[in-house]
Amino acid sequence: MGIARTVAIVAVVVTEVNDTYAAPRPARHYLMCPPLHFDVVYSINPWMEPGRPTDADRALVQWRRIEQAYLGAGHVVVPVDPVEGLPDMVFAANAGLVIGGRVLCARFRHPERAGEEGAHPGWFRQLGFDEVVQAAYANEGEGDYLPIGSLILGGSGFRTDPRSHAEIAEFFGREVVPLELVDDRFYHLDTALAVLDDETVAYWPGAFSPASHGVLRELFPDAVLASEHDAKAFGLNACSDGVNVVMSADATGLAAMLRERGFTPVPVDTSELQKSGGSVKCCTLELRC
Repeated sequence: MGIARTVAIVAVVVTEVNDTYAAPRPARHYLMCPPLHFDVVYSINPWMEPGRPTDADRALVQWRRIEQAYLGAGHVVVPVDPVEGLPDMVFAANAGLVIGGRVLCARFRHPERAGEEGAHPGWFRQLGFDEVVQAAYANEGEGDYLPIGSLILGGSGFRTDPRSHAEIAEFFGREVVPLELVDDRFYHLDTALAVLDDETVAYWPGAFSPASHGVLRELFPDAVLASEHDAKAFGLNACSDGVNVVMSADATGLAAMLRERGFTPVPVDTSELQKSGGSVKCCTLELRC
C-alpha cells in the first residue's frame, strides 16, 4: 500500500515549515487520535488516580500542541476518530505496529482497554492498509515495540507477553531484541526509552532488569542516559524524527543533553495527558509504509 493513498484520505499537512525547527528529515507520517473523551476512570498504571480531577479541554489543547509540533517540522499527521467510553484511545501508539505497509494490531493486557481492539483494525483499513492482522498474544503496539535501524526493541514485564516477540519477528521479518522492564512506573518500553535516530537511543537504566541493561549497553554504548527525574517527567516518552525531538517540557535536563548531542528538543506541556500515564510518544503511532 502506498503512503500517498493514505495521505489522500485523511492527512493534515502544512506547506510551510516553522523556521524554529532544525532542517526536517523526509516527512514522517504520524497517526494520532484526539482526546475528545479524555478522563481517568480506572487505574491500570501507577500514574492513574481516578479520584483526581481531569480536564478534557486542557488535554485537547496539549494534544494539539504535539500535533502542531509535528506539522511545524514538516511532517504529516493522520487523525482518526476516538470512541466514547474508551478514554485511552488518545494513546494511539498502542494501536499496533506498522512497518512496510503491514499492520499487526494490538491485543491489550487489561480489559479496560480491550474495547479498543474492535476499533483499531477499522482505522487501518480505512487508511488503505490491506494487510491488517490481530496479534495472537498480548502486545501493546509501539508502546512496547520500537523499531531502530534493522532491529525492533521489544519490551515486556508489565503489558506485553514475551511470546509476542517471536510473533512480531516473524510477521515483520526483523530481529526483536527483548528488554525486560522492572519498574511499574515505566510499564511500557516507550516510557523508559526513546529512539532518537537509527543508531541512538536515550533511556533510564533503572527501568530495566540488569540483564536488559547489559544488552542496551552493548547495543548502544553511546546512548543518552536520562536521570530518574527526567524519566518521571515523561521525558523519554518522546518522538524524534532524527533531528527534532518532541518531548515533555518538564524534562529539562534531558533536553540539555539532547541539545549537546546535536538534536533539537521541542518541548511541549503534557501535564494533563500524564495523569493517564502518557505523553508525546504515547499519542503517536508512526505509519512506516
